[in-house]
Amino acid sequence: MRYLVRERLLGIGDDYWIEDDRGEKVFLVDGKAMRLRDTFELKDTQGRVLIDVHQKMFALRDTMVIERDGEPLARIRRKRLSLLRNHYRVSLVDGTELDVSGKILDREFAIEYDGELLAVISRRWLHVRDTYGLDVVRDDADPALLIAVAVCVIQLAEKGDEDD
Repeated sequence: MRYLVRERLLGIGDDYWIEDDRGEKVFLVDGKAMRLRDTFELKDTQGRVLIDVHQKMFALRDTMVIERDGEPLARIRRKRLSLLRNHYRVSLVDGTELDVSGKILDREFAIEYDGELLAVISRRWLHVRDTYGLDVVRDDADPALLIAVAVCVIQLAEKGDEDD
């Protein structure tokens, strides 16, 4: 399933819709303005919170925590940095680890589990500014989790770029 993410770079609270490949709104990224830490919620079209994401305050490296129904689901942190690619590790609470690598700031990266592709994030398919596609490759993958992971690593990469 392919999703279309239209970021609003200067919107208060950074709220934006994610659409499916038919152009229907599927998820809302609800950024929370005026908070001490980066935080957002991923909501369905009825406004129900599917995933809550926030920055871990007292971590040595920038870390984002993903929660579902108030319970921790995953932790994302930068794995290592090379000149051309960023690498992030997503540690799920069940011990599973996902690897996110590619050109995050260019919106050209992949999410993998044990060498198997789960999702591809790319601007190449689109010609609209501030928009990228997220293609969930596996049918049994959790689209809400993969979208949250993509939004998190982009936020971490942009924050790291500002700090450099």
